[in-house]
Amino acid sequence: MTCNWKKLRNLKEEGRVRDSNKSFPRLQDNRNQPELFAGPLMRKKFSSCLLCVLIAGFMLGTLSALAPADVLKIVVRDTIHPITDEYIGRALDEAARNKDQALLIELSTPGGLLDSTRDIIEKILASPVPVIIFVTPSGSRAASAGFFILESADVAAMSPGSNTGAAHPVTLGGGKMDDTMKEKLENDTAALMRSVVSKRGRNIEVAESAVRQSKSFTDQEALAQHLIDYVASSEQDLFKQMEGKTVKRFNGQIATLNLVGLTVRIYDLTLKEKILAFIMDPNIAFILLAIGALALYAEFNHPGAVLPGTVGVVFILLAVFALNLLPTRFAAVVLILASFALFALEAKFATHGVLAIGGIVTMVLGGLLLVDAPIPEMRVHLLTALAVSVPLGLITFFLMSIALKARANKVVTGAQGLVGEIGTAQSELSPEGKVFVHGEVWDAVASGNVAAGQIIVVRSVNGLQLQVDPAPPPRRSSPATLVNHL
Repeated sequence: MTCNWKKLRNLKEEGRVRDSNKSFPRLQDNRNQPELFAGPLMRKKFSSCLLCVLIAGFMLGTLSALAPADVLKIVVRDTIHPITDEYIGRALDEAARNKDQALLIELSTPGGLLDSTRDIIEKILASPVPVIIFVTPSGSRAASAGFFILESADVAAMSPGSNTGAAHPVTLGGGKMDDTMKEKLENDTAALMRSVVSKRGRNIEVAESAVRQSKSFTDQEALAQHLIDYVASSEQDLFKQMEGKTVKRFNGQIATLNLVGLTVRIYDLTLKEKILAFIMDPNIAFILLAIGALALYAEFNHPGAVLPGTVGVVFILLAVFALNLLPTRFAAVVLILASFALFALEAKFATHGVLAIGGIVTMVLGGLLLVDAPIPEMRVHLLTALAVSVPLGLITFFLMSIALKARANKVVTGAQGLVGEIGTAQSELSPEGKVFVHGEVWDAVASGNVAAGQIIVVRSVNGLQLQVDPAPPPRRSSPATLVNHL
């Protein structure tokens, strides 16, 4: 019994120990693995950070929505043509996409193509962003097509010393129109002017006089007769004068312009537009076409040179691309090509410069008539035509002369190079035998008997056989000639 009691007490003590071990199993594990305590804390911290990020993003978006937009600015100092139309259209799309407060166009142009002008006006009238056109700097002008574009703006402004107007339409090439066509063209452009000016609340009668009577206006005259809204010395001065003023859009909506203090972003031409605007200068296009034709001419006269042909193709393609966008007379291109034909004929027939002068005159006329534009700034200048035609004619004449002289020279290689050569009969020719010519032994046929060792001359080559004749004996000088020489 005693022993059993001790055993029982021992068993109870062991049971208490086991119970104590079972009572705190998590505590022991947690002490060995402290990261289980940190799990919930880390999740709380991550949730807090995520919430802060979301709040910051929301506040940033709200502030950016409340922040004032910029003023987009472009500079147009060129004639009005398809590249100008593309540039202005791209700027209007950019301003609308960024929800800018306004698009500022600094304008200075002598005019341009009517089709491009109409396209630009359509885009300005449909723009959701107010358009400000500012004729600047002082001394600039918005003539002809530029006057139409100026009047289409929501806000029209000019710098002191600038002018506008002279918007009478002219035919391509500046030729004289018959009365019926002149009246139709005047009425059409006058109607365009009235439709634009009436919606802008400007002086319709005075604006129409610029179309029908080619009237021009200084900045003060345009302001006094309500053709423009402001005269300003700078864009900041213009913004101050416009501050808080309302503008009636073309669609009838009212917009208030508060542009003072806003960032003005410059929107430049793309590389493609810069290149096209450069080669669309009619003088550049004419130079490219002439140099390209000369390079191809040189390649045809020296086949395999590669470089002239490559340059010629590239230059002509650039010229064709530019002329495709300009009003081009293709008869003028024929005149330019005909001038090269006259240069070649001069080198061949040696007419003492008559054909060369004709070629230069033809090329000058072709250059002057190449672009059929309504204003002189979009045509090839006389100085450019002369500067290109005269040197080009001389170079072409020189190249053709070299080519003709090379063709006239005696052939010194191949079978033809043996004709006229002097040799020696290796064996008797009666009439066939062997001859030694040009360091080689040939089969030969003579027109008569030739003794071995006799001097012969080659008359023709027939495959691998030579046709020879006895060489004439060398002429001996007479005694009188020898005395004279001595």
